[in-house]
Amino acid sequence: MNTIEAIRTRRSVRKYTDQKVSPEIIKELLAAAMSAPSAGNQQPWHFVVIDDHSILNQIPGFSPYASMCKESPVSILVCGDTQLEKHPGFWVQDCSAAVQNLLLAAHDKGLGAVWTGVYPREERVEGFRTLLHLPKGVTPLAFIVIGYPAQSPAPQDRFQEDRIHHNRW
Repeated sequence: MNTIEAIRTRRSVRKYTDQKVSPEIIKELLAAAMSAPSAGNQQPWHFVVIDDHSILNQIPGFSPYASMCKESPVSILVCGDTQLEKHPGFWVQDCSAAVQNLLLAAHDKGLGAVWTGVYPREERVEGFRTLLHLPKGVTPLAFIVIGYPAQSPAPQDRFQEDRIHHNRW
């Protein structure tokens, strides 16, 4: 799959088969995420891979839009570490780029995934912080639910000519 095709055909998938995702593929997804650009190459990210359903089943209690994680084989929490920042405040952009790489890599591997937002919703941030014992200075940004798709949402053309401005508004 070429890059443009991957970008244009990737869709959020919220239903999964019960097939496990191999550790090798998870490592490939994480390597893709860590290949993202970051401000000053600071790479302020950490990733928590969760495949324990006793943990996954608790997440919808504080992050209701992540309820599909109870049926997924694995999910990844993407966190920013302010102690790794060279350029304060850019961790959100850096970790968001890592999330997009992870989503595209999952699509390339035939997996389905959905980005569920965590930061800046305080109840979600604190829920993950408490459940996963995140250290001080580490903030969860996004919770990515992953699995082999049990649905195939159709690609959508989202191009909007009226959102493009040249030289001035």
